[in-house]
Amino acid sequence: MRGLVAGVVAVLVAGGSAPARTPPPDALAAVRARGTLRWGGDMQGGEPYVFQDPRDGRLVGFEVELADALARRLGVRAAFVQADWHHLVPSLERGDFDVILNGLEVTAARRGRVAFTRPYYAFAETLVVRRDGPAFDSLAALAGRRVGTLGGSLAADVVAAAPGVRAVLYEGVEEPYGDLERGRIDAVVLDDVIAARYGLVRPALRLAALVGEGTYAVAVRPDAPALLGAVDAALGALVASGELRAILERWRLWNDRQTALAAVAAAPGDAPPARLGGVHVALFLRAAANTLVITALAMAIAAAGGLSLALVRRSGGRVARGAVTGYVELFRGTPVLLQLYVLYYGLAPVVALDAFTAAVLGLGLNYAAYEAELYRAGLEAVPAGQTEAALALGMSHGQALRRIVLPQALRTALPGVTNDFIALLKDSSLVSVITVVELTKQMTITAVDLRGWLVPGLLCAALYLALSYPLARLARRLERRLAPAAA
Repeated sequence: MRGLVAGVVAVLVAGGSAPARTPPPDALAAVRARGTLRWGGDMQGGEPYVFQDPRDGRLVGFEVELADALARRLGVRAAFVQADWHHLVPSLERGDFDVILNGLEVTAARRGRVAFTRPYYAFAETLVVRRDGPAFDSLAALAGRRVGTLGGSLAADVVAAAPGVRAVLYEGVEEPYGDLERGRIDAVVLDDVIAARYGLVRPALRLAALVGEGTYAVAVRPDAPALLGAVDAALGALVASGELRAILERWRLWNDRQTALAAVAAAPGDAPPARLGGVHVALFLRAAANTLVITALAMAIAAAGGLSLALVRRSGGRVARGAVTGYVELFRGTPVLLQLYVLYYGLAPVVALDAFTAAVLGLGLNYAAYEAELYRAGLEAVPAGQTEAALALGMSHGQALRRIVLPQALRTALPGVTNDFIALLKDSSLVSVITVVELTKQMTITAVDLRGWLVPGLLCAALYLALSYPLARLARRLERRLAPAAA
């Protein structure tokens, strides 16, 4: 098994990013023949980019209006395609839509994968801190501190480049400011558009400094030059006519930075592709260790909690049994992702758990419900006559349970528990939504660096296999050993 993983890692280190799927011969002709310009975005980005109007559910935002204006200039209509913001570039490469239009910053890493039009918005990176906290006035002053930002963004690059600063990556734009208010992190770096609407509206927070700047542009596949040229020309026409300014003013986004954009041409796309290196492998191994620790601790909670629940359900009073049944049905009947969100974000005003603790506790509580059913089945598999015989020999009910019933029940449940351990190992990938960097999160981070998903995906899969394969072998061995006893 170690040889297999080593071989996979060697191949990955030697390899580079996989080529994108062959595009249609003429993307612009395909858009016009279809009659729609498909543009990718993520509604989770919220106001003012792309979001659902709370009054009637319509899709609104300044980029919605911009997409409609560009499509009109091309003689077609705009069609929105929902995609996760972090996966917009690979989705464009797959051909899920024609362009990306969703606050996509022009960065060196992205230039190696997509072609950008001229920018349509200029922004500043803002450093936001607590009013009652230390007087941080720069990223340099935050060395050794935790700074929240959006994963995969230019702001994340700015934070990563600051010596000694510990970046905390989030999936959404409101969560980091909530964590800053509660003291879970020390500062937030995000675009001024986001900071103005989600951070600085909180009385407890203040603007400390501007720590960078950047631009948004429309992204097109680099092998679709005709479409790129048409969209860029349409955007230029919107700038020249003042329509872009009117859109930005309606959304209170126009400022002095936008004036200089009128003369900016399209950004080049000639950055060389990156390759997987030793630093990436080391980060993957660290993430794998994090995954294993979270899984082991969560399984310890699940095993102890599941056994307690099973015993109460077997021998407790009516109220206790009802409460346990409700617990099991609640945690088995709702997604673990939702439970993690509620535990980390929903309960934060009452109990502000750190991300690691919330991850372990959330997974442990969820899997305790499943373990309870395994242990209950094991307890019911022990013949009642054995308990009666133990009592006849003078044992108490507690002694009969500990010495006679539980050993047999645990022996029956053990293979299922081992299988759940493997499932928990894979479900630990969900904790990335509460800022924990485990294997899957590290894969998405590395995919941005390498500008491709195949190589980091294969490495991630190899490490998951290396962690889960011994457990799978153990489970099969236990099943074989316990089969005669079960018969």
